[in-house]
Amino acid sequence: MSEQTLIVSTEGVTSPQGFLAGAVSAGIRARSDGRPDLALLYSERPCAAAALFTASTLKAAPVLLSQRHLADGRAQAVIVNSGCANAYVGDQGGRDAEEMARLAASKLRLTVSDVVVASTGVTGHLMPMEKIRAALPSIALDRGGGEQFARAIMTTDTVPKQASVAFSVGEWKYRVGGCAKGAGMIHPNLATMLAFLTTDASVESAFLHQTLREAATVSFNMVSVDGDTSPSDTLLIMANGAAGGPMIGEGDEGAPLFREAVETVCVALAKGLARDAEGATKLIEVEVEGALTLTDARAAARTVAGSPLVKSAVYGNDPNWGRVLAAVARSGATAKEETVSLFWQGMCVFERGRPVPYDKDALSAATDKPEVRIRVDLGIGEARTVAWGCDLTEEYVRINAEYTT
Repeated sequence: MSEQTLIVSTEGVTSPQGFLAGAVSAGIRARSDGRPDLALLYSERPCAAAALFTASTLKAAPVLLSQRHLADGRAQAVIVNSGCANAYVGDQGGRDAEEMARLAASKLRLTVSDVVVASTGVTGHLMPMEKIRAALPSIALDRGGGEQFARAIMTTDTVPKQASVAFSVGEWKYRVGGCAKGAGMIHPNLATMLAFLTTDASVESAFLHQTLREAATVSFNMVSVDGDTSPSDTLLIMANGAAGGPMIGEGDEGAPLFREAVETVCVALAKGLARDAEGATKLIEVEVEGALTLTDARAAARTVAGSPLVKSAVYGNDPNWGRVLAAVARSGATAKEETVSLFWQGMCVFERGRPVPYDKDALSAATDKPEVRIRVDLGIGEARTVAWGCDLTEEYVRINAEYTT
């Protein structure tokens, strides 16, 4: 059987066959503006499911419930809201998360344990369950509901983030779709703020989880907006097999393309999070190569991408490249000054331990772009990786200074 090249689009979670979604404005947000804030994602068929959650030791109630519901590797629906994170509220948070699952299960005629719950928004506030009870019955599910679902999970995001990939293995055609939200509190470990992936391929459970973890490692785990991690971070994938074809597992013919498809969608969504971060005007891409180990490369790239000093320099169009070297030096990665080279927007400014003369005005002008690329060659190994971040602006401070007021 032959394989087809990946075809990428901006469709979302309802791009794969058999998935429906819908959303409604329930008035959960403190400043209700009519935007949807309560949503459902539903598969017409039972799904194999895998998820990664926040590494925070203080997990939100929906995370704890979803971990229990996903213990059997199965799920068929997601109920999600924005405006209230249902975190740091004591035992009532668990009861509210359980009720949300029951309400969704009743509407969709599912077993409660097949429903995943996710919430995002302000912490320390009880979930307004009366609003959820009133609004949930009016959610209409259809194949065109993916964008509404993506909009409903937004908090301080300015645009929905969606991506999908189509690929073929022989006569079988498959899709992987996804959406994500997150503009602040982004420095993931095992997940991101909220991200949901769907596929109409039939995928073996262990391989699905392995693929998700590998994709997260090179995408969501390589994004840093502000160094903070949410108690609600959730990354979920559901595979319903609606496209037919043989089950895909490790070593099968379709495995490499499925793995590539999931990674492609995750990278697209992760870059979207960084590009639309709170107050951001620029996407920063940091490539580290020549590292002794992959662990070193990732540590250096994430530290540079997350450095407030680097972020501020990029915002001000100030190619202060010494801040990049300082970030590398504190990252824990093995580095030797005499082997390091640094490139800012493609221009070499530091080569094997020595500064290189350059036109500062020209490089400043080159930094005044929507995307800024920084490349560091550690010069001592073969490992390479990429991380993404954003500039740090006054607007980020304003948004977070006024978040609850």
